[in-house]
Amino acid sequence: MTERYETELPRRERQIMDAIYAAGSATAAEVVDALPDPLSNSTVRTQLRILVEKGYLKQERDGQRYIYRPARPRRQAARGALKRVVETFFGGSVERAVVGLLRSSDVELDEAELERLQEMIERAREERR
Repeated sequence: MTERYETELPRRERQIMDAIYAAGSATAAEVVDALPDPLSNSTVRTQLRILVEKGYLKQERDGQRYIYRPARPRRQAARGALKRVVETFFGGSVERAVVGLLRSSDVELDEAELERLQEMIERAREERR
């Protein structure tokens, strides 16, 4: 599976993937409950089957129901999603993305977070040398 997850999937399939990543694993009924706008149980089951066939989800039988889990670890999916956001909205510039986050009115970093960011920047500088 490639890093193009967000751009390859239709909106509903992305919403289902988001719900399952948020929960870690879920049944079809749990996915229905987690979606922002209602879908029928049968529609969700069809979408889940498609996502399994595409390789985005794994399914495991648990009695009479199936449990769905992402095929990729959350961290790997997050890196791919973040990369797409930086490319799409910030022209591939990590600097512009960070500045955008820092200037966001709802982002307030405490002193410890600022210190950790400073340490990461210093490590990145050292690795380039």
